[in-house]
Amino acid sequence: MLDIAAEVLAWCRDGRDFAVATVVAVHGSAPRPPGAALAVDAGGTVVGSVSGGCVEGAVYELCREALETGTARTERFGYGDDDAFAVGLTCGGAIEVLVTPVHATAPARPVLAAALEAAAQGGPAALARVVAGPAELLGGALLVRPGTAVEGTLGGPPALAATAAAEAAALLENGRTGTVQTATGGGRRRGEPVTLLVESSLPPPRMLVFGAVDFAAALVRAGTFLGHRVTVCDARPVFATPARFPGAAEVVVDWPHRYLDTQRLDARTAVCVLTHDPKFDVPLLTRALRLPLAYVGAMGSRRPPEDRRRRLREAGGTERQLARLRSPIGLALGARTPEETALSTAAEIVAVRRGGAGVPLTGTTRPIHHEPAGPDGVVRSGHDNDPPARPAGAEPRAA
Repeated sequence: MLDIAAEVLAWCRDGRDFAVATVVAVHGSAPRPPGAALAVDAGGTVVGSVSGGCVEGAVYELCREALETGTARTERFGYGDDDAFAVGLTCGGAIEVLVTPVHATAPARPVLAAALEAAAQGGPAALARVVAGPAELLGGALLVRPGTAVEGTLGGPPALAATAAAEAAALLENGRTGTVQTATGGGRRRGEPVTLLVESSLPPPRMLVFGAVDFAAALVRAGTFLGHRVTVCDARPVFATPARFPGAAEVVVDWPHRYLDTQRLDARTAVCVLTHDPKFDVPLLTRALRLPLAYVGAMGSRRPPEDRRRRLREAGGTERQLARLRSPIGLALGARTPEETALSTAAEIVAVRRGGAGVPLTGTTRPIHHEPAGPDGVVRSGHDNDPPARPAGAEPRAA
């Protein structure tokens, strides 16, 4: 639900009743990840998507039904040979969808509104809801934000709320959305089984582009399109101007390594070095490769990167650190123009983030979609996720 926060928050402020369908698990190849949502208000207005079009009509009807009955439910949508284009996923995967009515008088409404507001403003927030478990727990919600008290309730024992808050905080720290298996007593074997959905929302990931060159302008546009907050940094004030990079969130005049030292970066950050000058890129890359960043790439032809690697070794870089450097930057698309090079770089950043191979899909047998890498660095495909428990009486939707 947090992925459509701005639209649904407006509904909350208007006092509208609505129902929201949220993807809670993905099995095999599916177009949208856990946390993707579709919402329908009492007037029939729709925002969001859970499947990119495959099952939207069926989910819309489930939301309308939930608004009438006031009852939450979980449905499974998968591929069906006999009726693939009716409510099945033609990509061959399956998704679990939680459909929840949110009336203006719902006890959890204030908590949901607070979570939506935090996500809409780009603040860190994690929302925990019960997907499966005792009926009296369905409809509750907990909101976890760093440095503030936990808001809301799941309606169960205090131990369950404490476990849910701890799990939500852990997933938020890693920027992950997913399901958690626990029990009403707070442990896996303490009471009745409970499945929680935890949705995480974090500020946009950062992209730091070092070198105010012509290629940087195209990369700023590509990075912004991918949802990054892009900063351009260069030590030369004549080139590092907001007028040259109108799409950047900020343009900084400073020595690249000195600016990097002042920043608090996380494991989602991409660093792109376009400087072509050892006095800039060697001290910068030496520092960047020591940080747990998502991506570190440097522009150059085949020969200069070998010279750069030699200089980085002389500056104290280890082989393990140098192995993380993407240079020449980008995928092998045959790019020539700044825009093509930006596309090549952006494609490599997505491949690294999602665990993609960066090869044509035609002829491959590996899953199309992947789960993001976990804290252990391992990328797990969508079909490796265990499905959440289904409420009593909820059968898979024929597909």
